[in-house]
Amino acid sequence: MPSGERSAREPTWVAVPLPVPPPGVLKPFAIAGRRLVLCNVDGIAYVLEDACPHTGVALSPGRLSGCVLECPFHGGKLDVRDGTPVAPPIRRRARTLPVRAAGAGWEVGIVEEG
Repeated sequence: MPSGERSAREPTWVAVPLPVPPPGVLKPFAIAGRRLVLCNVDGIAYVLEDACPHTGVALSPGRLSGCVLECPFHGGKLDVRDGTPVAPPIRRRARTLPVRAAGAGWEVGIVEEG
């Protein structure tokens, strides 16, 4: 690969200008034109697209219990750590994004679809 080019799967790291919320709290935000939701599970931040993989409605008004997020529309559940469906009617994995600490803040990895 020529110098300066990224592989299709390598994320572009983007600083997120908001603090990680307290454990059990969901925080919607937007970065790079994407609606995302930040979840704090026992002090660890997880980010996923703020769209139910079943209906497309926002997940951010849902309820987080441990690592399981319940869709506010139909009650389906998924694991925020990797997007795996936990309870129907969600059957497809939710899209998650990588997170990392960066100095005093944190960053989310945006992977371009292609």
